[in-house]
Amino acid sequence: MHRSHTEAARPDAAEFESSTEPFRRELLAHCYRLLGSLDDAEDLVQETYLRAWRYYGGFEGRSSVRVWLYRIATNACLRALKNRDRRPLPSGLGGPDEEADGRAVAADAGSAWLQPIPDALVTGGSDDPADVVAARAGLRLALIASLQYLPPKQRAVLILRDVLAFRAAEVAQLLDTTTTAVKSALQRARARLEEVVPVADQVTEPTDAQARALLGQYVAAFENADPEALRQLLRRDATLELPPSPAWFAGPRAAEHAVAGLGAPGDWQMVETAANGQPAAAVYRRGPDGRYHGYGVVVLTVTVTGISRITVFADPGLLKWFGLAAVRPAAPPFAGAR
Repeated sequence: MHRSHTEAARPDAAEFESSTEPFRRELLAHCYRLLGSLDDAEDLVQETYLRAWRYYGGFEGRSSVRVWLYRIATNACLRALKNRDRRPLPSGLGGPDEEADGRAVAADAGSAWLQPIPDALVTGGSDDPADVVAARAGLRLALIASLQYLPPKQRAVLILRDVLAFRAAEVAQLLDTTTTAVKSALQRARARLEEVVPVADQVTEPTDAQARALLGQYVAAFENADPEALRQLLRRDATLELPPSPAWFAGPRAAEHAVAGLGAPGDWQMVETAANGQPAAAVYRRGPDGRYHGYGVVVLTVTVTGISRITVFADPGLLKWFGLAAVRPAAPPFAGAR
C-alpha cells in the first residue's frame, strides 16, 4: 500500500511522547478558549495528537514542535467551529430577569452552554508563579464568554497574539494567511472585545488569600443555610447566572435568588476548588437517600469589595473533570463537606 512521504517514517513512540507531551496542558487551554467547551476541547486535543503522531515522521523540524502542534490544534478547532453556534452564558442572550415573583425558568435543553475548566488541568505544569498567573488570566470566565462573540478566525488570531504572544508572522504561518491579514483581524477582534467584556467583570482582584477566604465564607453560608452571611458577601451590583436556565439576575434580584436557593442546613455540600483562574466549588445536593448527589460547579468572580458574580453550572457531568465522584456519603447536619 502506497504511503505519502509525510507518513512513511513512523516515529519512535518514546521520542514522540517526550517531544509533544509537555504541550498537552497548554493545548487543552488553547482549544478550550476557542471552543468554550471542555468536553469539545479534550476531543480536539486527542485529535491533534493523533494527527501529530501520523505526520511526525515528515515533520523534519521545519518549525518548533510547539508551533507545529498549535498549527494542528488551531486548524482542527476552526474546522469544528464551522457548523457550531457560539457557547454563551445567560447574560449573553439578553437582559436580566426582572420578575419579582422568583418564578423558575425552564432549562433550555437545546442550548450548548459555555463550560468552566478546572485550573488543575491547565495550570499545573509549571513551577513558575508568573506562568501560572498568566495562564489563569487567559482563562477568566468573562474573557472566554466574550471570545464567543468573535468570528472563529478573529478569535484564533486574538488568542494566538494577545494571550499566547505568538508573533504576527507565526500566526500567519499557523493560519495559512498573510501578516497583513493577521494584523487586520487582530484590530477588529480587539475592538469587538472592548464592546462586549462586561464592565462588572473589569474588577480589581483581591489577593489569593482574600479570594480563598471569600470562597470559604460562601461555602459556609450555603452549607449552613445562612442568608445574612450570604448577603454580606455579595456586592450590591452582583449578578447571578444559572445555566442551563437562560435566566440571570442582577442587583437585589441576584441576592434574592441566591438566598432562595439556600434551603435548609445540610441540604448542600461543597468542595472548594478553582476554575477559570477563579475561586470555585463543586456542588452536591442531599437526596432522599441521605447521600449527596452531584449538582454542578459554581464559579465566583471576586473583588476586594466582595463577590460580583456567581455562575452556577447545573451540570453534574462537570464533576468528573475535577476528579470528583458523582455521589458523596451522607453526613449529619452541620458536619461540613470539606
